[in-house]
Amino acid sequence: MAAKIKKGDKVVILAGKDKGKTGSVTQVFPTETRATVQGLNLVRRHTKQSASQDAGIFTKEAPIHLSNLALADAKGKPTRVGFKINDDGKKVRVAKTTGDVIDG
Repeated sequence: MAAKIKKGDKVVILAGKDKGKTGSVTQVFPTETRATVQGLNLVRRHTKQSASQDAGIFTKEAPIHLSNLALADAKGKPTRVGFKINDDGKKVRVAKTTGDVIDG
């Protein structure tokens, strides 16, 4: 199945502690159906000292399930994603709310 959310997309978080916030996707894990969003869903990790890093409490972005993300349309509102075949035969993503082509 084609990916509805890709790296670099601007998304809106639909559920969780960061509900309603927008950000861009930094990484997608298709096998786990999760993605990380830049600056959102931050968690704190307590790490032991190792040869390569010091001990401490570090903040990092945790992956979010794709069902809790929606692509942001031109107005910044969440939208569902559909697919359409162009005249030249290329398959493109389309925003359901506005009908705009997302990647052309």
